[in-house]
Amino acid sequence: MDWLGPEEWRAVTLSLQVSFWATLVSLPIGVFVAYALARWSFPGKQLLNGLVHLPLILPPVVTGYLLLLTFGTRGPVGSVLAEFGIVFAFRWTGAALAAGVMAFPLMVRAIRLSIEAVDPKLEQASSTLGASPLWVFLTVTLPMTLPGIVAGAILAFAKAMGEFGATITFVSNIPGQTRTIPSAIYAFLQVPGGESSAMKLVIVSVVVAMGALLLSEIVGRRVAARVGGQ
Repeated sequence: MDWLGPEEWRAVTLSLQVSFWATLVSLPIGVFVAYALARWSFPGKQLLNGLVHLPLILPPVVTGYLLLLTFGTRGPVGSVLAEFGIVFAFRWTGAALAAGVMAFPLMVRAIRLSIEAVDPKLEQASSTLGASPLWVFLTVTLPMTLPGIVAGAILAFAKAMGEFGATITFVSNIPGQTRTIPSAIYAFLQVPGGESSAMKLVIVSVVVAMGALLLSEIVGRRVAARVGGQ
């Protein structure tokens, strides 16, 4: 199968790697934040909700620039991490960070809606039987919201696969290191004769995006069926 050339394969492979790690690392944080927004009342809750959804509103280039200022080797966080050999700027790990930040709002929203669909009386019943809050979450809330968590992870993965603006601003467009599918499409369109390679990657992007949407829809229906059966 030589439909994709070596450079296109590198872009696809790197995109899968970046999206996988962006989703995996952000998922536990997303579950925690979604649960806090769905179940807890605390000062600054609306501020947290706004910060979570801010990447959806800001231009992706602005998000990428803020990441560069924060996690660059001279940034307040990046300079400290660099002392331990952890560098994000202009590395594939930085692409994963940027993709994770941009996909985070979609993940949190899907998980939050799933948690809010769980009847709080079921959690209260477990609490009255002596179960700790953590045990209630693990045995009651988590199993019932698992389809929503899966749907949120799928949407985040698809969003990470298509992230461009924040990624190219934060980690540039380095072949074999930070050139994901969107960056490769942009690069191919800048050179004569690159339209064919760009179109192949466009097809890959469409297939991945449609597959993710279909999967999330299927999982979403399972959530609705569970809620309706309660």
